[in-house]
Amino acid sequence: MSSSRPGFRHPDLAPNEAGYTIKDYEGGASTLCAGCGHDSISRAIVQAFFESNVPPHQVAKISGIGCSSKTPAYFLGKSHGFNSVHGRMPSIATGANMANKDLVYLGVSGDGDTASIGAGQFIHVIRRNLNMIYIIMNNGCYGLTKGQDSATADKGSISRKGAPNLLESIDLCEIAIQMGASFVARGFSGDKQQLIPLIKAAIRHKGTAVIDVISPCVTFNNTPQSTKSYQWVREHSEATGTFDFIPLQQEIVASYNPGEIAAITLHDGSIIHLHKTAEDFDITNRRKSLDALEEAREKHHILTGAIYVKPDGQDTHDLLSISDRKLNSLDKEDLCPGNSVLQDINDQYR
Repeated sequence: MSSSRPGFRHPDLAPNEAGYTIKDYEGGASTLCAGCGHDSISRAIVQAFFESNVPPHQVAKISGIGCSSKTPAYFLGKSHGFNSVHGRMPSIATGANMANKDLVYLGVSGDGDTASIGAGQFIHVIRRNLNMIYIIMNNGCYGLTKGQDSATADKGSISRKGAPNLLESIDLCEIAIQMGASFVARGFSGDKQQLIPLIKAAIRHKGTAVIDVISPCVTFNNTPQSTKSYQWVREHSEATGTFDFIPLQQEIVASYNPGEIAAITLHDGSIIHLHKTAEDFDITNRRKSLDALEEAREKHHILTGAIYVKPDGQDTHDLLSISDRKLNSLDKEDLCPGNSVLQDINDQYR
């Protein structure tokens, strides 16, 4: 049995500032299980890119293998796309980014894809601070192979199979901060009010923007004893604060009581507003961000929201002093400047 998304949309749909309607950011009909958190994340991505006025053809969406890696078919249907092999999405994203740095790169991965077979790739793409959005759809299990625990399943958590997980879990936000990611956040698929601004801020951020999204698997990992279930996350989530994102092109107006707001300016002048943040938590302080994650873990809570932001980080192109022009636009004369230039280079090593 197959299904398709209705092609009709109201003729008076309001376009964004780039001239596109919300329909231009949609994709095909989902084939995931009804109620899957991944579908909510897909809808949040559609809304975030629409509100960010990013032309769909300026986006390159790249994924690996797993339930999460199927989702690029369900959003941004007019964008570039590449579905890679298990755990290798960061390599493909790096190669494409080197060739054409003018696109907006959106990497979509799962907890198995990222924390297990792709762990090495995840670490090194962060070390390079590749300019990309890295969304992890984290359900704590392998949904395509009948629900085995993944490396992010919390110790003691019980999935549908009934046996508690005996192994320590991997916190991908902590690893991302430790490896040098310049934007780290955690969201919940059931809270689009928080998730959409996080994605919008990640779109504007220069460098690797990691968003770990808890996304319950309704088929294999949504029991009350599972720490990735809807019920458990709703009862144990602890937000860093109410989160707003204000793009540069809008008039920036804020009126808040002293001590109730932290304003973080990104490299392009856009502003992140974090309201009512705990007095001792500064999301620009790497050590305090790690401490906050550990404190939440000790209390068996899930810390959501913006966790760490480094506004002035250098991305891969800056670190390697890569040409200002797109590499795929360089011609023979640019790439082969002549024998005299080669001799000058060789002379430097004599």
